[in-house]
Amino acid sequence: MAAACGLAVSRGAEAAAGNGNEQLATLIDIRKCVGCEACVMACQETNGHKYPQPEKPYPKMHPSRVKVSDWSDRQDVTDRLTPYNWLFIQHATVIIDGEETELNIPRRCMHCVNPPCVKLCPWGAARQEPNGLSRFDPEICLGGNKCGEVCPWDVPQRQTGVGLYLDLLPSLAGNGVMYKCDRCYDRLAQGELPACIEACPEGVQTIGPRSEILAEARRIADEIGGHIYGAEENGGTNTIYVSPVPFEEINQGSEYGPGRPHMAPVADQMKQGNRLAAAMIVAPLAGVGAAISRMMRAAQTSETEGTPSDPDSDQGRPS
Repeated sequence: MAAACGLAVSRGAEAAAGNGNEQLATLIDIRKCVGCEACVMACQETNGHKYPQPEKPYPKMHPSRVKVSDWSDRQDVTDRLTPYNWLFIQHATVIIDGEETELNIPRRCMHCVNPPCVKLCPWGAARQEPNGLSRFDPEICLGGNKCGEVCPWDVPQRQTGVGLYLDLLPSLAGNGVMYKCDRCYDRLAQGELPACIEACPEGVQTIGPRSEILAEARRIADEIGGHIYGAEENGGTNTIYVSPVPFEEINQGSEYGPGRPHMAPVADQMKQGNRLAAAMIVAPLAGVGAAISRMMRAAQTSETEGTPSDPDSDQGRPS
């Protein structure tokens, strides 16, 4: 197991650097998870510097139906996804061998093979790396929540009071920045494991090329008479779960809703004609949007160059 893990890490580093020929996936064996939340704490400690630092008071939005989404005073919430909590443990009560059993399921972004959040972002704020992980650029995101609307699991979460919209039309353009798991892309680039995998004392997660992860998932499923989630959902994801019971039972036995993704079947969203057409329309807009955003950031940097920075004001913007 240690040798396999080392091999997965080295290949993960290669994929993160853009030299791999295959997307990187993680396997989550939910039989092993004891719900200790070591992964949750490790994620927060490792990625805390990426979390939003909003400016208050928030601009009044027009139209008024656009609501503020503020988690800045609830950063200690760990039982769902938030802009400050990118991984949580979902609990499901199921029957195994005639006994009521609680399963613990680490939940985060599914990192789809063909992610709608990336393909349908109108401003080019979402990207998919060569290793298959998807992430958002906080310097470009306007918080319009298109990614949340097209994500089958409603994973992305918004924080008001940060981002580019404050420099554009703060009452009209967007409403913050969207946040989600970026699978520790910066650690992978250094040849390190994602924090959640490294911190887990039970070896719940493994990472490696998707074909190998799928083969291992199928081997475990065959061995235990188990079930797989993520191999086909939404056209395939790079987060693969193995369970001793059908995922329909997990879905029925767990609490899901805002910030708590379901585990129901999901058709391939990007095979739908309207989604494909939308992607073709959005692609050039995204390029223009990203270019404009970067030009504005460059102009702001030029204006402030040589001026001592105010640490308080810097906290309100993603670096």
